[in-house]
Order: sequence, then structure tokens, then C-alpha cells
Amino acid sequence: MEPRNFDGEADRPRAAGAKQTGRVLVIGPYLRVRAGGADAQSETHIQRNAEARLDEAAGLARAIDLVVADAIIAPISQIRPATYIGKGKVEEIAALAKSLDVELVVMDCALAPIQQRNLEKELQAKVLDRTGLILEIFGRRAKTKEGSLQVELAHLNYQRSRLVRSWTHLERQRGGFGFMGGPGETQIEADRRLIQERISKLEGELKKVQATRRLHRAGRQRVPYRVVALVGYTNAGKSTLFNRLTRADVQAADMLFATLDPTLRALNLPHGGKAMLSDTVGFISNLPTQLVAAFRATLEEVLEADVILHVRDISHEDAEAQQSDVDAVLRQLGINPDDSGRIIEVWNKIDRYDSEQREELLNIAARRPEDHPAMLVSAVSGEGVDALLAAIEERLAAKRTTLDLSIDAADGAGISWLHRNAEVLAKELHDGRFDMTVRVDETKRDIVVNRFDAVPRLSA
Repeated sequence: MEPRNFDGEADRPRAAGAKQTGRVLVIGPYLRVRAGGADAQSETHIQRNAEARLDEAAGLARAIDLVVADAIIAPISQIRPATYIGKGKVEEIAALAKSLDVELVVMDCALAPIQQRNLEKELQAKVLDRTGLILEIFGRRAKTKEGSLQVELAHLNYQRSRLVRSWTHLERQRGGFGFMGGPGETQIEADRRLIQERISKLEGELKKVQATRRLHRAGRQRVPYRVVALVGYTNAGKSTLFNRLTRADVQAADMLFATLDPTLRALNLPHGGKAMLSDTVGFISNLPTQLVAAFRATLEEVLEADVILHVRDISHEDAEAQQSDVDAVLRQLGINPDDSGRIIEVWNKIDRYDSEQREELLNIAARRPEDHPAMLVSAVSGEGVDALLAAIEERLAAKRTTLDLSIDAADGAGISWLHRNAEVLAKELHDGRFDMTVRVDETKRDIVVNRFDAVPRLSA
């Protein structure tokens, strides 16, 4: 359904038929930004297209199988403390919600508990804000124990104030688990102490998960595999690229947040080396801070990665704004998005362009600084993937030392150690000795030099 602008001037036809389960009205209450005004000056991110924002919000609703009855832009000049939007717009949306016979109104913004409660009273429908909608998606998509723990923790932190302040009107009890069904009697009766106890327990369990992940990382560090992590805006094509690079079968769909739980697979590099490739949850604009904190254990794979591939849907009309959003989340994680030695920018979905448009993209990429290149790929067709693999290998090699050595062919223990702890680039047998070229981390360089009398290979 095409989003429409709702500025109070148009009447909507009444929907015929009985109420359908899961029908939703999506509202985009976006602030008008005056050119050159104070609001514009205070903007720290690229201004996002309003229709694209609303389309994304509708996509979030569809991601949990809701039927979007209508999607409306409701521009506002200022945020109202009581209802976020003005009284007149509240009345107009209430009339529209009644005519469309919807069960749920999604507000594409972050609502305070009091604003959510007041809107529910005025609209006579369940109201969900952007944070609640994203948490609902995560709750349905989490499949592993870790993902479930993280979602529940974020859920409780979000609901803590709303359970006490917003849903005290017991005449509107709504059973069921999660956000769509409402809190239900059990959650309405729960007090802050019980909620805090549960939060503390979840945090303790997640600490155990983090400890387990540290052990797994320590195990990987004992072998010569490095970690490459995929990050990017949700639906940028990360999982499709992951499958293309590793020949895996991770779920990849044209759907927001199709991937939630992290996945690790072996990545074969052009010259025989290997790395571990990690697919992570997609980022999104205004990602709830509860989720950034709760999913820190999952995102530790990104923190520990030697190379980070920032996958961008270069064909999207808001590609620049999406990049800005991803950079903001990376900064929250303590990662510098301008670290060219660690981050490779991948422009995905070039298959959507014709030859002339691709040539223009190539010219744009060629004009970028040498230390900030862009790799043009199509995860669907495989175009550009070989060049991307070569770039990954080059970045990984830059952080390692190449050594030449000669070892007695009878030294099986030494040869075995080298295969376990270094990347063997070449190995030839001459007169009962193996002449080997290996690549090692700086942490193991001195060990190889001292034990095998290895010498650094001179650059060509």
C-alpha cells in the first residue's frame, strides 16, 4: 500500500466487512524541519525521506504478519507532552481507525508511557510505538536461548514503567504474551520488585553467555582463523552475501530483521587461507537503546572482528541515511566507523542497476579516497564477490607477518604446530627439509622466529 500524506484535509471511506485479525493503521508523526532553522541546525544525522520512513514502519508491521490497512504521514510542528500529536490530529486518526476497523495503531516514534496511555483512550485501540514494534519482531524471531534471554531482558526494561503507570486501567485487561496481546492480568499485577528480580536473573544468565562466547573466541584464537563480521542496515542483503561467500543456507528474505541470531561459518580466502565470517542482526534507524544494550553479547562478535564489512543497499533511496544510522550504532559499540584499516564498505545490490548506472557508480567509487574504498557487489548474482574476497584477504594479511623458514621433515611436532598456529602459504620438500612460507599474528611472530629460525619475507 502506498503511504499517503495525512494533514487533516481528506476523508477516508469506511471499510466494509467485519473486523479482520491483525489489521493495523501505521502513522508517521514526523516533525517538520524548516530549512535553515534551529531544528535543521541541530540535526546530527542525514534527514530521512518521510515516505521512506513510513514505508519502513509499514514493513516492520508486515514483518510480524500484520495487515496494514493504511499508512499515513501526519506531519507535526511540535511534540505534545500528552499525546505526542495535536488534539485535532488525534481526532482525525481516531475517526480513520474506526472507519478502517483496525485493532492496532502503530506510531512510528518513541512514545512516553503517558502518551501511549492517552492515545489508547482517545483512539479506542491498542497503540504501539516504534520501540515496542521492534521488540515484538525480535521476540518472534529469537530462536536460540541467548536470543530469547536478550529479547526478554529488553522487553522487561521497556515494560517496567508501562506496567505500573500506563496499564493500571484494569477495565481494559488484555491477555496474551508480548506486546500485541497486551500485558495480561499476570503482568498488570506484577510489581517493580518482581520485575527487577527477573531482570537481575536475566543479566546473570547473559553474563554466563558472554563467558561462554569468550571461551569460544579464545579457542578460535588458538588457531590461525581470523574473524570477519557483517554489519549493515536491516534488509541490506547481509545474509544473502553471507550465503554467497560461505555457501551456507542462512535464512535470507526480503524482510526486515530476517536474521536475528548470529551465525558463524568458515570463509575460504583466494590463496588458501581461512577466516570465520559472522552474520549479525541488522541495524535500523532509532534502534532502541534497550536492544543495543541487551544484544551487546551477540554484537561482541563485531567488537572482536579483525575486519568488518559494512554492507549497504546502494540502490535504496535512503542509502546515505542508512549509512549514518549504522555508523551511529557502531559508535555506541565503541567502534570507529571511519577506521579504514578495519572496515570495508560494501555497496550491495548493484544488479538493480543497468550498465550505464553501474558505470556511474564505478566512477563515484573510484573518486573515493584510497584509504576508504567501496567494493561494488551483487550478493544475488555474485558479481564483485571475488574482488571483495581479495580485499578481505589483503586487510587480514596487513595485520600479520609473513616469514620464511626451513624445518627438518622429521620434525613432525614442529610442522604440526605451524599448521595449527600459522597460515601456511607455501611448503616444498628439498633434501629432507621443508622450505615453508607462513603468515602469523604479531602475538606469535617471536615464537616462530625463535623456534624455527624464521626470517621475515622482504616486500616485493
